[in-house]
Order: sequence, then structure tokens, then C-alpha cells
Amino acid sequence: MTSRTIIIEQHGGPEVLTLVRREIGEPGPGQIRIRHHAVGLNFIDCYQRSGLYPMQLPAALGMEAAGIVEAVGEGVTHLKPGDRAAYASQPPGAYCDTRVMPAAQVCPLPDAISFDEGAAMMLKGLTVQYLFRRTVPIKRGDTVLFHAAAGGVGLIACQWARSEGITLIGTAGSDDKCQLALDHGATHCINYRTQDFAARVRELTNGRGVDVVMDSVGADTFDGSLNSLRPLGMMISFGNASGPVPPFNLATLAAKGSLQITRPTLFTHIADHATCQSMAADLFAKVTSGAVTIEIGQRFPLEDIQTAHRTLESRATTGCTVLTL
Repeated sequence: MTSRTIIIEQHGGPEVLTLVRREIGEPGPGQIRIRHHAVGLNFIDCYQRSGLYPMQLPAALGMEAAGIVEAVGEGVTHLKPGDRAAYASQPPGAYCDTRVMPAAQVCPLPDAISFDEGAAMMLKGLTVQYLFRRTVPIKRGDTVLFHAAAGGVGLIACQWARSEGITLIGTAGSDDKCQLALDHGATHCINYRTQDFAARVRELTNGRGVDVVMDSVGADTFDGSLNSLRPLGMMISFGNASGPVPPFNLATLAAKGSLQITRPTLFTHIADHATCQSMAADLFAKVTSGAVTIEIGQRFPLEDIQTAHRTLESRATTGCTVLTL
């Protein structure tokens, strides 16, 4: 059995993404074989491709997908052949038709959630889950600043915040994107191309600042994010869409009000099987209840992966992006 698979043999731009055919074997202990129906696209894929997150080459890319379990290896009890399933997990390799992979972080997918939604939501939705549930206590009435609020993670975060009674101030790069964030539950949204977002946050919070900043943009927003926090507030830096944050002096946190900062990753949070399954169940409940709708803004055939990466990196996408097979 062979599978179409996207690999890279060197780090670089989208042009290094290559479609090849690979042999697919049987799952070993703790593994499954899954045939994908849809694959998700994420910024981490671009970081791995470019070398920002270096990989041992050659390497397959892709961190999330949804499909049907074809076979299970010894010791796998939470999945069986024929099950609908979705995942966001290590190791990379989701850009393919079929793969053999570790089973622990693959989750049974409710019938009420489509394969496209499952592929689009796992990495982004589980990220929102740990941001709001597992990083710092956030309660009804708290205020969060969320950058890239019209992106795939952002639109889920807007809806999640609304469902929990949390005030979310978003930022986005156009008035249309701001409106999209507002339509999905943001209380306010700031066009960072036309406004100083940190100054506007101070206005919106009567000078106090926000309780938490959730920042996946990185270098471009880091200083403004710190300037948007109240004393003792928490800065969650969880991505580098504009490039990595440069080194900074820890004393800055003291000077700005004893601020806190953390740099989490999803894969640390889901490393434990039971925790991963519990987080996914929480996410699935948000979606099946109607509190969160997964917005798929664009679809690309797997063979158009170079175009998909260029579109994502140019910030021309809204919501989630799915690769079709």
C-alpha cells in the first residue's frame, strides 16, 4: 500500500514542499493506521518547513487530520477499525492519504462533527482549550487580549470567550477581519494597521489593562502586549507568526507591574493520553453544543500545498484552512 505524502528534503520556502509516494505498513504496538478524509493547515507547519523549528530531514509535514481508522496495533483500546477519528499530535506527517502513527493522541470523533471540521479544529481548538482552561485561571468577567482574532485559533477563541462570559478584545489586520471577530463573539476588535492597539486597550479598560494576553504573533506584538497588561497580568506567548520574540530583560516584567509570562506548547499539554482525551472531549462538547462553530475559510487540494502555505504566510486567510484529498 502506498500513500501520497508531502515531504521536505531541505528547509526553505513553500517551494521545498514535494509530493511523493510512500509505502504504508501495518501498525505496531500502540499504533493505528488511519486513512485521512481531510487535513488541517497550521502555522507550525510553516515554522517546521522554514527551519524556525528545525527537523531531521527528509521529513513529512502536517500536524492534524481526520479520517477513518483502518487498523489498530496491540494495546490500543480506545479506537477500533472503522472508527471516525481526529488528532493533532506529534510526529508530523499528516499531509498524506494514509499513515501509521501513535494512537495515544488520536481521539474518537463524534458523528455530529464532519471530517473537514475535525481536521480544521483539533490543533487550533485544543490550543484554545489549554489557553482558557489550563494556563492561568480565567473567570467570567475577566478581560483577555487576543491577537490574530480572525484567524483559525482566533475565531474559536472569540466564541469560547463569549460562551464563558469572558470579555475578549481582539486585534486583526483589516476592518473586515475585525468585523469577523466581532461576529464570532469578540467584545471589541482593534485594527492594528490603523490603531496603536496597546493605547486602545488602555482606553477600553479605563486605563487598567487586561488580565491576560494571548499572543501567537510574536516579534511584532510583544512589546505592545506587555504594555496592555494590568499589574500581575499574564502574558501567554504561544506562537511566532511574525518571527521569534527577541531576547529581553526580565527586569522589564518587574518595571511594568510584576507581570507574568509563559511560553507553552500544545504538545506538552496533550502528552498524557488521558489528559489529551479529556481536553478533546471538552472541545467536542463546545462544538456539538453550538457554542463554537468551526469556520473553514479556504480549502486546497493536497497537491496545491505550496499555494496553501503561501496564502497562510501572507495572512490572506480567515478562519481555518483544510487540505482536501
